[in-house]
Order: sequence, then C-alpha cells, then structure tokens
Amino acid sequence: MTRKLTTHWHMMKFSGQGAIEQEDEIAEEFPLTLYVDGEEFATIVCSPTELTDLVVGFLASEGVIRQADELKTMSVDEDRGIAYVELIRPQSVGKEYYAKRFIGSCCGKSRQFYFQNDVRTAKTSVSQIRIKPEQVYSLMETLQRSSVDFRNTGGLHNAALCSVTDVLATRADIGRHNALDKLFGHCLRNRWRTSDKIIAFSGRLSSEVVLKAAKIGVGVMLSKSAPTDLALSLADDLGITCVGFIRGSSMNVYTHRERIASPDVEV
Repeated sequence: MTRKLTTHWHMMKFSGQGAIEQEDEIAEEFPLTLYVDGEEFATIVCSPTELTDLVVGFLASEGVIRQADELKTMSVDEDRGIAYVELIRPQSVGKEYYAKRFIGSCCGKSRQFYFQNDVRTAKTSVSQIRIKPEQVYSLMETLQRSSVDFRNTGGLHNAALCSVTDVLATRADIGRHNALDKLFGHCLRNRWRTSDKIIAFSGRLSSEVVLKAAKIGVGVMLSKSAPTDLALSLADDLGITCVGFIRGSSMNVYTHRERIASPDVEV
C-alpha cells in the first residue's frame, strides 16, 4: 500500500455566514516502530512517506550507523507500521545510551546541552560555500512554491537540500526533525557530498534542527522562521551559517555571515 502525506476528514466549518459541512485535507500521522538486530529501538511518529530514507537518516543521526552500506538488510512493513534493520556489525543499541545528556565544552565555547550521541555525530562545518542574498531568496521561494501539502493542511514541515542555485531534493513530514532525517537518509543512500550544500527549511531554527544540520554536514541553514538562542549558540560553535526570517527580499543572518556574499556588506 502506497501511503500519502495527507488524508481527508469531514468537518463542520463555522464562519460569520453560519456553518457548513465540508471536507478538509489533514496531514496524516503515522507511528513507525523500528527494530535493530531484533531489538525494539524506537517508535517514530512521522508522515508515512519516504520511510526508507527516514530510517537510514534516523539511524545515522542517532550514531548507530555512519554510512548506508553498514546496513545488512532493511525492510519496511507499511501495513503494520514496522521497520526491520540488521546491521553488518551488530552492536548494542540500548535506548538508555541514546537518551543520556552530556554537558560540556567539547564543541566550543558555549557549554551547551548535548545528547551523548550528538557529541559523537555532530560535525563542525568547514564549508567554503558562499551564497548571494538573491540566491537565498530564490531558494526559499522555490521551497515555498513546492510546498503544496503544507499550504493545504498547515500541518507539515518542509526541508530541501540545495546547491547555491538549485533545489536538489525536498522532503516533508509532520515532524521537523523527521523531514531532516529523510534528507539525511537520501544523501547517504545516494552517496551525495553535503559539505557544499545548503538546507532550506520551513520551520523554526531550534537547537535540534541545527544539530541535525551539523550531522548532515551542511554549512548553511536557511529558514523563513525565527531561531532560538540555543540554536544560534550551537551554530556559532559548529561553524554553521544560520539565516532566518527569509521573506521576500529580506533576511537576518545570525551566525558565520562570511558565507553570505554581498558587495554591500563587509564580512
């Protein structure tokens, strides 16, 4: 069965003109339980599309694998909502390890909170990419123009992997972290280089989002929304350029602005 991002629901719509019964398009929410080497590892509440990309990206983000070829077998049973993975080199994947917090200054000067697996998998960017403001606006406009399901439901996040000039792949999900994991999995499965890429994103730039970007390996994160202070501290430490409030022909560059090439601004 091929599932979709959205479904339809009958509802009663009230307005100043009264009430009318009509059909509404709703984002579908789907629980996917992941087993690794026969052990239940996690249940991911997600949108039921690109599930193979999601599983690969999630496992890489959690530090269970580094490359897609570390998987011996993988199967996804969409009807039952279960994914089965066998690793070429079986390891202990106890959930207690992946839930422990780490407090330290190993990633820079901010002494922020990390999960232990984040310390192992988040990479400091040394990307040499430079992008012009007009290219930033163009990428965000392309992402928003392609986000039909978001416009119809208001319940999805969209993420795109981009070059300086083009959107290369897009993924959508009810969870912002899932959308990024789907991109990560796509990159790993296709052996795409990421250090010269950019992520354009529909949601808020939270600390979780910045850490995902660091794990994927990009140097620039673009969003139409706001950042959080912890996200910016992490981005500063991890060498990631964060650009927020990209709307029309304006934007805010918060960290590592040297990658934004503008003849009008000295960087």
